[in-house]
Amino acid sequence: MNLNAVGIDIAKNVFQVCWVDPASGELVNRQVKRASLLQLFSNRERCLIGMEACGGAQHWARMLIGLGHDLRIMAGKAVKAFVNRNKSDFADAKAIWMAVQQPVKCVAVKTEAQQAILALHRMRQQLIKFRTMQINGLRGLLAEYGEVMGVGRAGINRAIASILAKLTARLPAVLIESLRDQWGRVGKLDDEVAAIEQRLRDWMKEERACKVIAEIPGVGLLTATAAVATMSNPHAFKSGREFAAFLGLVPGQTGTGGKTKLLGISKRGDTYLRTLLIHGARSVMVHQKEPPTWLAELQSRRPHNVVAVALANKMARTMWALLAHDRPYKQNHISVAPA
Repeated sequence: MNLNAVGIDIAKNVFQVCWVDPASGELVNRQVKRASLLQLFSNRERCLIGMEACGGAQHWARMLIGLGHDLRIMAGKAVKAFVNRNKSDFADAKAIWMAVQQPVKCVAVKTEAQQAILALHRMRQQLIKFRTMQINGLRGLLAEYGEVMGVGRAGINRAIASILAKLTARLPAVLIESLRDQWGRVGKLDDEVAAIEQRLRDWMKEERACKVIAEIPGVGLLTATAAVATMSNPHAFKSGREFAAFLGLVPGQTGTGGKTKLLGISKRGDTYLRTLLIHGARSVMVHQKEPPTWLAELQSRRPHNVVAVALANKMARTMWALLAHDRPYKQNHISVAPA
């Protein structure tokens, strides 16, 4: 079935919509107010709608799918190739309209629950950044008065109380009270981070997919919940290799004249989930008592970081296989290619 293609350049208040009028064959490219977008598509025949992956795209995708339309969310790089000359809302909408008709890899549309879990992860990361800023601020202020603490959170935990007590006799009370308040904020941020992690833990208990992939060595609470929410629908990827490439865990390539050169990992896709997988792989390499034969052999001949990325790649592909084929994790499973 050939659907009429429509490109939408979404914005805060005024959207640009581009399509071809089936009756006249004229290219229509017009502005639509935010409040009128759903009304525009509510009475239209089913069409193929394209959007660029950006803030608000998931919300509008769910709304338009609810009206019975097919929708594709495309990466900005895929759309940029179709922008001619100067950038404008008109040119962007036309580029999206052209791109949605091409075989471009699309971003999976997430449910509100999955997007909510990713929002919790972003809030947790933000709180951790705030906490790090508070701790580094304390270190810098106290260093001005000759007080240097040990490295890491453990070092400041051990020394902060005695240092503040010692400086009470030397420094004005207003500064000491402010320093104590700042240290108190670090504790409050700890509580807020723990509260978010508990909410993620509660959701993980209810989500079967999270419990399945949490059996993989190196996959914990954060990685399992972030992976399920990011992947959305495992069948949106053709294979585990494609999912690993989506996370940027495969080598980049460059070539000419029939010669291809492999580079470092591409680092495309979700940086947060890629980081969690690599940290999980490092944990497995350090703590696993009996590593698999392939991993032990790889560690004997390749640098530590290369092995960590290779193991993270395998973890990502295993996640996809478990969810796409609805299987439990088996440590000694041997994969057999279909005949």
